[in-house]
Amino acid sequence: MDERKVTISRRGVERLQRGHLWIYRADVEKAPAGLTAGDAVALVDGRGRFVAKAFWSERSKIALRVVTLDEEPIDEAFFAGRLAQAIALRTRIFGDERFVRLVHGEADLLPGFVADRYGDAAVIQTLVPWAERRKALLADLLTGALSLRTVVERNDVRVRELEGLVQVKGVVRGPPPEPVEYREGEVRMKVDLLGGQKTGTFLDQRENHLRAGEYARGRCLDCFSYAGGFALQLARRAESVVAVDMQAGAIALLRENAALNGAANLEIVEANAFDYLRDRSDEPPAFDLVVLDPPAFAKNKESLPAARRGYKEVNLRAMQVLVPGGVLVTASCSYHLSAEALEELVLDAANDAGRRIQVLERRGAGRDHPVLLGVPETSYLKLLFVRVV
Repeated sequence: MDERKVTISRRGVERLQRGHLWIYRADVEKAPAGLTAGDAVALVDGRGRFVAKAFWSERSKIALRVVTLDEEPIDEAFFAGRLAQAIALRTRIFGDERFVRLVHGEADLLPGFVADRYGDAAVIQTLVPWAERRKALLADLLTGALSLRTVVERNDVRVRELEGLVQVKGVVRGPPPEPVEYREGEVRMKVDLLGGQKTGTFLDQRENHLRAGEYARGRCLDCFSYAGGFALQLARRAESVVAVDMQAGAIALLRENAALNGAANLEIVEANAFDYLRDRSDEPPAFDLVVLDPPAFAKNKESLPAARRGYKEVNLRAMQVLVPGGVLVTASCSYHLSAEALEELVLDAANDAGRRIQVLERRGAGRDHPVLLGVPETSYLKLLFVRVV
């Protein structure tokens, strides 16, 4: 093994022993000159004993991302093996499902690399230097393993800037992607791989969409609806559904998906969800179920206080428009807001609304988004099903 050695502190070693994959710059005691962002290095402790292999970052506070605890070569065969393991997990869970998250970064021991499959296309994100440097290799390995036609990159995310990487999106392999349609249960959904949010759509909520549909009855409201993943499931059982979003692109896609599914009982409202709920809270409660699936309000620790106020406000208003016995489906994709903190906010909102609430279910991202114990950052999505009494 010819990787150069980086010495890490005892605190860094202990962090790895507890299961985390990140070493912060403060725990780097000695690094050789001339390291380039994305280099594979061997980590050693203060006595020179091998600890792990990791990838080096120059700009981020996270100086090292561990990729293996074994003294093995970090070469093409290594990456092919890791991808094969990730794909095998999804096959075991979902069979021949062709619309699925294939690689979930740290959770699949490929930190900073994400890959979603949409039929014969894949969308990748190379969020850190090691993955950016090996983007072509990763695209080729995925193409070969899955007989893909197209590989698209959706690297138009700000987190790359923390690593000194520019935002970019486009086609990495093959022709431009054709329009994509997939199913969530009986619901048909269209996806724009280059223009949609995230890597095209929200695969992490797919199983939650289906679960929410099982609770639907009467009149339902879906706030921050985007393409209608929740709203269209609700419309299959409810008498009527109101879907609210403020983005023109989302509204257009939502209308297209509603037409695709013949959802005549779905009313689409282009509005700010906060404003819509505030206006409705002055009226008698009218909804049997409300879904809140907002974007991440807390992008970092500094924004958490404002985010907490936002989450509480929107949950309070939702409870005010729910009839007694109504169900609230409330989500947060902000990692910095813990599951416990979300429950506290929902309880505070219920108390302010003069309501009592029962927790029916606690859920997270779908099974194609596994959580790696020891790396809490892989558990970012929290979802509560609560009944308002």
